[in-house]
Amino acid sequence: MLLQFTISQSPLQRHHIPLSFPSGFLSSTFLRTVRGHKNPVVRCSASQVRSHRAGEYGRRRPISKWSGIFKRISLMEDPEMGAASVLNQCEREGKRLTKWELWRIVKELRKFRRYKLALEVYDWMNNRVERFRISTSDTAIQLDLISKVRGILNAEDYFLKLPDRLKDKRTYGALLNAYVQAKMREKAESLIEEMRVRGYAMHSLPFNVMMTLYMNLKEYDKVDLMVSEMTEKNIALDIYSYNIWLSSCGAQGSVEKMEQVFELMKQEGTINPSWTTFSTMATMYVKLGLLEKAEDCLKKAESIIPGRDRIPYHYLISLYGSVGNKEEVYRVWNAYKSVFLSIPNLGYHTMISSLVRLDDIEGAEKLYEEWLLVKSTFDPRISKPFS
Repeated sequence: MLLQFTISQSPLQRHHIPLSFPSGFLSSTFLRTVRGHKNPVVRCSASQVRSHRAGEYGRRRPISKWSGIFKRISLMEDPEMGAASVLNQCEREGKRLTKWELWRIVKELRKFRRYKLALEVYDWMNNRVERFRISTSDTAIQLDLISKVRGILNAEDYFLKLPDRLKDKRTYGALLNAYVQAKMREKAESLIEEMRVRGYAMHSLPFNVMMTLYMNLKEYDKVDLMVSEMTEKNIALDIYSYNIWLSSCGAQGSVEKMEQVFELMKQEGTINPSWTTFSTMATMYVKLGLLEKAEDCLKKAESIIPGRDRIPYHYLISLYGSVGNKEEVYRVWNAYKSVFLSIPNLGYHTMISSLVRLDDIEGAEKLYEEWLLVKSTFDPRISKPFS
């Protein structure tokens, strides 16, 4: 499962810095990308529980029609009919759906934040217990979806009614994640104590979730306490632990401590800094007015962008805008367009916001006109800089 890192709200709206955790527990998106109109300020927020990549579903990949069914669900003219209406119709058409296909549909719906529809797919499976075996990973995903769609109280109630065989580190972790999303500190602290007693807090993930909570509450000393506990218990810090710790140091205005943590990460030997690591440090350097160091980090981040990932380009454009380097903003934008045939609304929003921040109103208006020609859906956020 995974957690994700976040940078403060700005053109990066609704996107997350991808920080995947080892499969089998909570999902991401724990450090989520927070977006900010000015300097993207790193904070953390718990995110969705994702399915395990190498679990019971990852081992078998049958040829299936799941993508067509996903499109039928996501593009329903009347979403109120619910995902069940599409699934029932598919079976009437002679398509006997497998659990792997349904899991894959859920995964894709969650990817696009269609949480209500994803939960409806699980509801449909739950009504067919004779066909679909529900695992603890499934219950963890459902708990996460319930907290997002129906609220934390319903998620709690769902957890309490689960049989003991479906309560393990995954479901406990999902509930902890939900408490952190809701910023319910007392319940989160009580639950992680219970997880310690049960032996479910013997790896980095639950500590990363709690550090996310303390980052959101600006209780940076508690972040340090979590790191100390992990060290005392010989629980290895992972890339996400280090990224949160770096953010905490930067948020406290301690460049020296942030750089010491970065050196510790490198000395670990088994952890390679990711583009997220460098963009996080760049964000902190921008916040502290150390623009040369920020640009150096941005160049390192750009050099290790993985595969065809759009989100790093959004961060680079936004952060170069915060640094005040218009030339680099345009260079990254042109590189972005050379890699991808089409640019989503979020890309144009990021670029236009950066140009407005740089007082390049003429350039921003040209980009806006370009967006009008290529847009597939209207995004009111893009016109905000001109309001």
